[in-house]
Amino acid sequence: MTYPEDLAARVDRYLNELVFGEDRLVSHLTEAMRYSLLAGGKRIRPVLLLATGGAFDLEPEQMLPAAAALEMIHTYSLIHDDLPAFDDDDLRRGQPTCHVRFGENVAILAGDALFAEAFRLICEQQQAAPAVTLAVVREISEATGVRGMVGGQYLDVSGEAWNDQSLRLLHSLKTGRLIVACVRAGGLLAGVDPRTLELLGDFAAELGLLFQIKDDILDVIGETAVLGKQAGTDARLERSTYVSVHGLEAAQQLALGSYRQALAALDRIGGKTAALAGITNYIYERQR
Repeated sequence: MTYPEDLAARVDRYLNELVFGEDRLVSHLTEAMRYSLLAGGKRIRPVLLLATGGAFDLEPEQMLPAAAALEMIHTYSLIHDDLPAFDDDDLRRGQPTCHVRFGENVAILAGDALFAEAFRLICEQQQAAPAVTLAVVREISEATGVRGMVGGQYLDVSGEAWNDQSLRLLHSLKTGRLIVACVRAGGLLAGVDPRTLELLGDFAAELGLLFQIKDDILDVIGETAVLGKQAGTDARLERSTYVSVHGLEAAQQLALGSYRQALAALDRIGGKTAALAGITNYIYERQR
């Protein structure tokens, strides 16, 4: 069970072909958008959508607009996370962050534009029944708003995550909810039944937890050159993390437990889930 690199390559090709605007007056803005969007990475979120739909025999080409939109939304969140008002980071995926390269004002607008263009892409290019497209848009918009990524970011900056319970809530919103949306959107496009969609959500929630625990661990033990971003950011910002709350060894055990639970949840789904298992393995074993 290995990471589905072929799906990541399809996402990269599709992203490279996107055109955000041809007017020369906004060319600097679109350059900033593409600079961050095409900076590389494993494309975990769109690949999750493609792998989920593929588990139920939907071809990748039938899901690429929604998958690309998820990567655009993820990139927008990274651009904003890196800003001085949040993490104040100067390195992302091994290159200067968007605000360092283009200035804070352009970086903010690039993130805003990627978010808006993501929904335009789904509405214009995703081939599905109108009710299905609407369900996908609703799933993603809820995952990115107050009940999702933005709400979790607020909890993070407010400093309310001082124990395990509040920490789990923070990361289930900030990180986990979008991962759940990726998997559920793939299920929606594939037309799975409500029970299967619920099981997919259970798997994705555990996967999101695993992703965050590993992120917290790597921020402590990882190296900047390998991570492609500044190591030690959590400690610098005095953030509550699974490592700061539980300790490194206990956090590693939590990651192992979450990994096993994610695979167990995947087994209950059925379908051709080898690619999803490969993504789960990668997230557990990743070093960056």
